[in-house]
Amino acid sequence: MSMAKYLVIVESPAKVKTIKKFLGANYEVAASNGHVRDLPRSVLGIDVEHDYDPKYITIRGKGDILANLRKEVKKAEKVYLATDPDREGEAISWHLLAALKLENKQVYRITFNEITKTAVKESLKNAREINMDLVDAQQARRCLDRMVGYKISPVLWAKVKRGLSAGRVQSVALRIICDREEEINNFIPEEYWTLEASLAVEGEKKPLVARYSKGADDKKNISSEEEMEAIRKSLEGAQYVVSSVKNGERIRKAPLPFTTSTLQQEASKVLNFSTQKTMRLAQQLYEGVDIKGNDTVGIITYLRTDSTRVSDEAKAAAKEYISREFGSGYAAGAAQEQGSKQKIQDAHEAIRPTDISRTPADIKDSLSRDQFRLYQLIWKRFVASRMTAAVYETTSVKIDAAGHSFSVAASKLKFDGFMSVYNDEDEKEESNVLMKGITRDTKLTLIGLEAKQHFTQPEPHYTEASLVRAMEELGIGRPSTYAPTITTILARRYIVKENRNLYVTELGEVVNNMMKEAFPSIVDVNFTATMEALLDGVEEGHVKWKTVLKNFYPDLEQAVEKAEKELEEVEIADELSDEYCDVCGRQMVIKYGPHGRFLACPGFPECRSTKPYFEKIGVACPKCGRDIVMKKTKKGRKYYGCIGNPECDFMVWQRPVADRCDKCGSIMLMKGSKLVCSDENCGFIKEARSVEA
Repeated sequence: MSMAKYLVIVESPAKVKTIKKFLGANYEVAASNGHVRDLPRSVLGIDVEHDYDPKYITIRGKGDILANLRKEVKKAEKVYLATDPDREGEAISWHLLAALKLENKQVYRITFNEITKTAVKESLKNAREINMDLVDAQQARRCLDRMVGYKISPVLWAKVKRGLSAGRVQSVALRIICDREEEINNFIPEEYWTLEASLAVEGEKKPLVARYSKGADDKKNISSEEEMEAIRKSLEGAQYVVSSVKNGERIRKAPLPFTTSTLQQEASKVLNFSTQKTMRLAQQLYEGVDIKGNDTVGIITYLRTDSTRVSDEAKAAAKEYISREFGSGYAAGAAQEQGSKQKIQDAHEAIRPTDISRTPADIKDSLSRDQFRLYQLIWKRFVASRMTAAVYETTSVKIDAAGHSFSVAASKLKFDGFMSVYNDEDEKEESNVLMKGITRDTKLTLIGLEAKQHFTQPEPHYTEASLVRAMEELGIGRPSTYAPTITTILARRYIVKENRNLYVTELGEVVNNMMKEAFPSIVDVNFTATMEALLDGVEEGHVKWKTVLKNFYPDLEQAVEKAEKELEEVEIADELSDEYCDVCGRQMVIKYGPHGRFLACPGFPECRSTKPYFEKIGVACPKCGRDIVMKKTKKGRKYYGCIGNPECDFMVWQRPVADRCDKCGSIMLMKGSKLVCSDENCGFIKEARSVEA
C-alpha cells in the first residue's frame, strides 16, 4: 500500500472522516482540535513596552495533538492547512505553521465553503499562501479582548469583591440589555381608544367591520373616554356612506437566504433554539452527516457569514429544481441579494443546503430530530429565496359618517410564489373577507359600535434573537461572536433567561453601573462599532493591526489607573443588617457573592452561618400588612414581594410606594419620576415629587 504523500490538517475531528473519503489514499487527514496556541492565562501576554508583541504559548493539553501532527508532517511531501474559511481559521493555520515548524515545508492554505467532494477537490486546485491580513485582524481582536479582560476585571474584583470579569463585546451587550430594562421600568403607559363599526352590507350575509381612522378635524388618535363618548354621540343616527373603493395588488418579496444572525433569530422564533444550540447543530450539519446509503457529507455551507450571496452553481441548481418541482412560474429570475448599509464580509456565501435536491424528507432518517428541524428551516428558506414573490389582491374601502372616517382593508392571496414553501409566521391574515361587490353605491346599515380602551406598551424585553439583531444592527461583534457573547453573560449570571426573555440580575446592574462610571468608552456602543470597523480595515489591509492596539491601550491604562485611585477612596465596609445569627447571635453583615447579596455571620470562619438577604423598602404589604422586601427569582431577576411568603403571595416587578391610588385605592408603583397605579385597568398616574412631602 502506498504511503500518503499529502497531509491535510483540519480543525475538527468530525471533518476528518468526511474529507478523507473525498481525497483517497494519497492523502492523510488530521485534526488540530481548534486552536493550538494562545496567550498565556496567568499574565497579560502582550509586551506593551516592545511594540505590543503578543507572547503565544502552546495551549495546555494540546502537546499530544501537536506531537502526532509533527509525526504526520515528517512523512508528508506537502501540507495543506484546511481550517475554517474565516479570520479565526486563518489564525489557526498561522499558529499551526509556527507550532509544527513548517517554514521549510511545502505548505498551502486551502478553504472550502462547504464540505462536499467538489468543493474540497476544487480548494486543492486553488491552494494559496496564508493571508496575513486575516491573521492580523484576528490577532488584533484577541489582544484587544485580552487587554480589556485582564486590565478591567481586577478593578471590578477589588470593587465588588469577588469573581467578576469584564469583556469588550459582552460589556456592551450587557449595557444594551440594561438600557432596555431601564426604559421598560421608566415607561409610562398612555391611554388610547379604538372604535370599530359593525356594518350590514346590502346583499351580504356577513357584516363588514370598519375601523375608525380619523375625525372631522383630521385627528387620528382617540386618547380618552370623554373623547370617545363625544365621537359616539356625534355618530348617533349617522348615515354610513362608502366614499371610496380602491382595488390593487400587493407584492410580498421572497426572503433572503440565511446569514448567521438571521438563522439564529429565526431558529429562536420558530424552533425555540438558543443561539448556542443553533450554532452547535449548524456546525454538525456543516462538518458532515452520515447519509444512509451514501457517504458522509456536509449538508449545509459554512455557518459563520454575514453575506447573502449565492454562488452561480447554486442559483442554477435552485432554478432547475424549482422549475421541475413547482413549475417555471415559481423560479425567480433576477438575483435577490442584500443591499446592506454597512460593508459585509463577502468572502462567504449565505447559509444554504449544499445540494438543493437533498430534501429534508429524503434524509430525515439520517438526522436527529433537532438536526432535521434546523436543516428543514435552512432548506426551506433557501428554496424560498430563489422563488418568485407572492401576490395579493387588495381592496381598501373608506366609509364616511357624520364627518368621521372609517376604513376597511382586506386582501386575498392571488399567487402564492415562495409562500408555497416558506411562510413567515409574522404575516397576519386579514380578518375581513374580500367583498368584491362593494361600490360607492353600496348601502350600509350600522349594527353596532364597539369601543375598546388600550394602554401603550413599552419595548419588549430582549430575547436572544432580538439581542442578536440589535448587535448586528449596531455593528457590535461579528457572526462568530454573537452566541459566545450571550452564553458568557448568562454563565456569569449578569443576565438570566426566563420564558425566552433576558433580564438583568442585581449583579449585572452593579457591573454595568461600574463600567459606565469607570470605563464609559468600553461600554459605548459607537466606540465598539468603530473598533469592529477598524478590525475590518486590518482584514482589508488598510490598517496596521498594531496601530489599533497602540491607539487603544494607553487610554485604557489611564482609565484603569484613574478607576483604581477613585475606587480605592470608597471603602467597601460590610454593611450591618438588622438580622442576628441563629447560631452565635452576632449581628449579621451584607456580603456580595457571585449571585448577588446575602447575609453572613461576621464570625467567619468560626461561624459559617448565612441567610438570604431581603432588602426592606419601608412599604407594608397591601394584602397582609407585613413588610414588602426586594427579592429575586431562582434565576436572579429582581421583584418585590411580601416577607411572609409563602403564606402571602403578593408580588410586583416594579418598586411599590406607600401611597395608594387616588382613583381606585390600589398600591402605586415607581416608574422613573412618575407613580403608576398597579391596576392596569385603572391607568392613574401622578408625579412622584408630589408624594414626597
